[in-house]
Amino acid sequence: MLAIAAAGGGPVKTSDLAVMQGIPVSYLPSILADLRRAELLSSRPGTDGGFSLARRIEQISVGDVMRAVSGALASVRGRPPHTITYGGAATALPGLWRSVHAFTSDLLDSTTLLDLLADGQAAGPRSDRETAADSATGHRS
Repeated sequence: MLAIAAAGGGPVKTSDLAVMQGIPVSYLPSILADLRRAELLSSRPGTDGGFSLARRIEQISVGDVMRAVSGALASVRGRPPHTITYGGAATALPGLWRSVHAFTSDLLDSTTLLDLLADGQAAGPRSDRETAADSATGHRS
């Protein structure tokens, strides 16, 4: 998605995507199909065709992309965090998993492809998002 966004939104051929990402062409069709089903990409056949973003770059979040290709954003032992229960000393763990899921979802849903491209081009101070993430997790840089 970022390679297509960086190319101006498309159209970009599958073979060109494979070269840009350094992955085999055979790896891409199922991923691209998932992204089309999620209405994040559109495709155009022909020699001048390829894959294009189906929405504006600032309207596609990392969460949208992750859900399209991987399903749920977080799981514990393959189950949604809200369905997990533990007994004994681990009773508090489900609350932790729910918090991790909520934080992860918020971060991924509030980060767009435009944000990532802008962050990748900016060499300088850390973004507000990175600083906020560090504050929330107690990390310091």
